[in-house]
Amino acid sequence: MTDTHAGPFIAAIDQGTTSSRCIVFDRDGRIVSVDQKEHEQIFPKPGWVEHDAAEIWTNVQEVVAGALAKAGIGKDDVKALGITNQRETTVLWDKATGEPVHNAIVWQDTRTDALCKELGRNVGQDRFRRETGLPLASYFAGPKIRWMLDNVEGLRERAERGEILFGTMDSWVIWNLTGGTEGGVHVTDVTNASRTLLMNLQTLSWDERILSSMEIPAAVLPEIRSSAEVYGTAKGALEGVPVASALGDQQAALFGQTCFAKGEAKSTYGTGTFLLLNTGETPVNSYNGLLTTVGYRIGDQAPVYALEGSIAVTGSLVQWMRDQMGLISTAAEIETLASSVEDNGGAYFVPAFSGLFAPYWRSDARGVIAGLTRYVTKAHIARAVLEATAWQTREIVDAMAKDSGVELTALKVDGGMTSNNLLMQTIADALDAPVVRPMVAETTCLGAAYAAGLAVGFWQDTDELRANWRRAAEWTPRMDAATRDREYKNWLKAVERTMGWIEEEH
Repeated sequence: MTDTHAGPFIAAIDQGTTSSRCIVFDRDGRIVSVDQKEHEQIFPKPGWVEHDAAEIWTNVQEVVAGALAKAGIGKDDVKALGITNQRETTVLWDKATGEPVHNAIVWQDTRTDALCKELGRNVGQDRFRRETGLPLASYFAGPKIRWMLDNVEGLRERAERGEILFGTMDSWVIWNLTGGTEGGVHVTDVTNASRTLLMNLQTLSWDERILSSMEIPAAVLPEIRSSAEVYGTAKGALEGVPVASALGDQQAALFGQTCFAKGEAKSTYGTGTFLLLNTGETPVNSYNGLLTTVGYRIGDQAPVYALEGSIAVTGSLVQWMRDQMGLISTAAEIETLASSVEDNGGAYFVPAFSGLFAPYWRSDARGVIAGLTRYVTKAHIARAVLEATAWQTREIVDAMAKDSGVELTALKVDGGMTSNNLLMQTIADALDAPVVRPMVAETTCLGAAYAAGLAVGFWQDTDELRANWRRAAEWTPRMDAATRDREYKNWLKAVERTMGWIEEEH
């Protein structure tokens, strides 16, 4: 493989929810090598999800060594190392020994639900929204820290004495990479800090009022830095290589898709879907159920903000069709099945399996297939499944336009579901906007690599990165306006039918 790629290179570590990867990129932003390793998912109780942070660090070291070996290169060929990570997953560790004090609590974990309700006091979910851009929810890292301080024997006292460090996975990896107990650097970047519920979006620093409300000692927190700067140099296999970027995975994808201008957006279609819209240098408050987050910050330039909308069930609906219903035997088959009919036959599928996410945030909703008649076949249902992802995307894009006044110019897409051409066309039709898929589908890792390369001058500026970005395919809307409006109206009618299914148990 190495003969077609002339060095030097940039490496990126993607510490994800199910696995850790390292990818080596060349100057054109092309993939030279990849190594990947899964880690254990730990489920101590229903709704609880944990990872072993020590296992993850071991795996990260292995995939870095593996990616270099596969590329046939040494550390001297690597000009910088970037980090991207599963967001909100929380680890606390002992500064002196480097040992985690508890398993990492994963973003999906819901054990802090009751605590979040309690923290909401009489204000509710929006108590810290003005400062942080986030609702009080079990996703975010702040309440997870508080849970550990309350539930691990003696931890609060140790934390207050300054013996304990907190980090999201970027901080844990960077601290270990840069020496750990031997002078490891304790930092996070603005994108990851913006997912803790503890950072003020205006000042980009930890908010003391919120820290005292949540009873979290400031001593545990890392220093907040930009997303693209040299934090320190690596020890071990990458001895001397600058560690030069950190971005939460969805923000890294925004960066890797070169969404550097206001109004540019990317959507990552995986198990669930995350859509981020660049809103420029001012944070936009959401009144339509979206999150306000930091998109990225390059060195000492002004931070760039984003609106984020998430859809709970997209790829997982296709898996459900395959595994629970047996209507298809492979995920790819859904496209063939759905293509065998002209339309949805009047059926609409709203997959509110765990409630509705943005823009509704209704945990009382459950999934519904509406509009069924004897005419409907499994092919119509397959089509309704793909349309569900398209209409949910449309709802988020509409909410973003309402909040920001920024009209979407085009949607750049990535993730596993983008190989489904019918789905991509359906999304373009639902949005009445072009949908574009890039050559390099690994946009998350690419974003971390781009940011690290910028930090060390490997690439000059964002214009050079834009020139690197190459489109593989584009879909333009083909649906007439009357059909689009009718179908969207029917979809919204089906969404109403999902609500209020679960009754509050007192």
